[in-house]
Amino acid sequence: MALVQPPQDRAWREFTRTLLLAMAGLFVAYLGLAVVVDPYDTGRSTLLSRGAVRPQGPRTASALRGRDPAYSGAVIGNSHIQLIEPAALTRLTGIPFVQLSVPATGPAEQFALLGWYLKHHAQPDAIVLSADAFWCSDDPTFPSEHGFPYWLLGDGPTYLQGLLRFTAAQETINRLGWLLNPRRKQAASDGWWDYESNYLSQGFGRDPAKKAALERTVGPEPEPHHGGPFPVADRLRAELARVPAETAVVLVFPPVYARAEPPAGSPRGAAEAACRAEVRSALAVHPLNTVIDGRAGRPEAANPDLFFDQTHYRLPLAQSLTGEIAAGIVRLRTQAKD
Repeated sequence: MALVQPPQDRAWREFTRTLLLAMAGLFVAYLGLAVVVDPYDTGRSTLLSRGAVRPQGPRTASALRGRDPAYSGAVIGNSHIQLIEPAALTRLTGIPFVQLSVPATGPAEQFALLGWYLKHHAQPDAIVLSADAFWCSDDPTFPSEHGFPYWLLGDGPTYLQGLLRFTAAQETINRLGWLLNPRRKQAASDGWWDYESNYLSQGFGRDPAKKAALERTVGPEPEPHHGGPFPVADRLRAELARVPAETAVVLVFPPVYARAEPPAGSPRGAAEAACRAEVRSALAVHPLNTVIDGRAGRPEAANPDLFFDQTHYRLPLAQSLTGEIAAGIVRLRTQAKD
């Protein structure tokens, strides 16, 4: 004799099934909406793309800037090269430049941005890379203490998984609001951000404690995990293999304040020099390359008025460096034509 389920059990089962179906429907509806809205304008859906950058941090804004066909030149690094003004490079070279630098990133994030840029620019005119101390780690994964949205630059499944997070859901709503606003604000399309005022507002250049920190000398021993070997050299070779031979590649060793240079003949000095030498050797695999060495004992490095801290230089030094980068690009492109 078959058991007859009580009405209450049948009701609960029906309720549970309805609830699960509703949740599944909401999930599919949200994911469909997020894909269409494309909250960070990655170009995977262009239905609502407006060709303008919604105000946001460079970590996510680089997804749009890096795919913008208007820019055949790119600057990639972190805050140690972020003051290189793309419009100035454009004016000096004739190449439309975009600034893709993201603060607090290292080689892993920067090579991901390079890959994204190359994916959308088959024949770029020039690429500028910044090789700072973060490149000289002995860990081939180049770990970072700060998060980075690799999923924005990833393949289909990775991107869809990335949309299933609270911040992405928030940005989906924020982008809809931005799109519906007839007076919507826009960020600089070329990624230019002069952060001098931010540093000055924090007391750099005036605060006695910050001035004293600028004058501290570094020790003779390498920092932990920065004594070698340097796997960035092999990684750089692999990345450069994706760059067209006709593309001018400029690698910059960004300047540091004189007190941040290790003592002559010290193990730290030898390790840092060895890292830069390996990076130079790796760069040489690309036929159209040059190095702008901000660590070559330049006189400006001893001027405290040109630095916020020991590794962040101010706009006047950045402008001088911009001229050197531009001259290097022009020289390489002239060489390629001869």
